[in-house]
Amino acid sequence: MSVRRIGILGGTFDPFHCGHLETASAAESALSLSQVYIVPANLPWHRRPPQASSFHRFAMVSLAVAGRRGWRADDLELRDNAESYTSETLRRFHRRGYAPSELFFILGADAFVAIESWRDYPVLLDYAHFAVVSRPGCPVADLSRRLPSLAARMTDAPAHTAQDPTIILIDAATPDISATNVRERCSRNESIAGLVPDPVRQHIEQHGLYALPAPGRHAGDADVPAAAGRSHGKN
Repeated sequence: MSVRRIGILGGTFDPFHCGHLETASAAESALSLSQVYIVPANLPWHRRPPQASSFHRFAMVSLAVAGRRGWRADDLELRDNAESYTSETLRRFHRRGYAPSELFFILGADAFVAIESWRDYPVLLDYAHFAVVSRPGCPVADLSRRLPSLAARMTDAPAHTAQDPTIILIDAATPDISATNVRERCSRNESIAGLVPDPVRQHIEQHGLYALPAPGRHAGDADVPAAAGRSHGKN
């Protein structure tokens, strides 16, 4: 029986950009992942509510992964009108029948440095392997110094046979792109070509997402079906 190796990339994805895409691709390549789930959050506990609706954020993720073998957008966190927590998401994957050793939670090193502030830390590190990818200005080589209490759990091995969850460090070049910068460029009517996957760019432009709205309106409101806007609520 083949071993399942399931990657999970969570985030607000407001919008989903090429930095997200390359981070997940680096983990997929380094770890020989059989599937990659991209999970938009409903209400992020650690930052402001997203500008785009859950409807649009899920649509952008779906467009970005279309045609990529083994990749899929997952609305697991969008089904509840509540804050999104990684620990609960991983527990839901356990309830789907996945063992912790089969799961690889993908994130950038810049996000991982704040892991001690996450809900259910440190027990959530036992819920999956954590696949941490270098980000501009935050290489994985610095993590053992910045998080000395976790240094013993860190490895740069691909963990093909590890049964106990580990922190896997993946040193890969990923583009210096942030969702904040993409939104700001949209608000100034500047090009975002190359910053987001092209289908995502087309969706943003078609629906006027992140553009400065006319007085009394929110950008993209007219394009969100009422029922769909209620059906997805997370991150």
